[in-house]
Amino acid sequence: HVQLVESGGGSVRAGGSLRLSCAASGYTYSTNCMGWFRQAPGKEREGVAGMSTSGGGTYYGDSVKGRFTISRDNAENTLYLQMNNLKPSDTAMYYCAAAAGREIPAAQILSAKAYDAWGQGTQVTVS
Repeated sequence: HVQLVESGGGSVRAGGSLRLSCAASGYTYSTNCMGWFRQAPGKEREGVAGMSTSGGGTYYGDSVKGRFTISRDNAENTLYLQMNNLKPSDTAMYYCAAAAGREIPAAQILSAKAYDAWGQGTQVTVS
């Protein structure tokens, strides 16, 4: 049973920074492709950043490139999202996702349909 728990959300002023964490358990963390998604009220879930199983490839949505960085600590079973220069348009619920034990093709790594495990979300509000 896969479990993902996000933390680190909060309220910040525009231009500020936050670091989200996703603690993973219930499977061999290092063998999973993982990503961050967000969803604002009335909008579809959007792929923010993804990382391939090997950790060698990282992918970002156009709206966050150059501002957000995804990383993972396999020893701590934790995925991170460093968010800098935050904008009001970044306001959303942020979700961690994993594809258990398999790789996701690069073309799909920011697609929510490619993932089968989700956390409960952490709210980010930028004013």
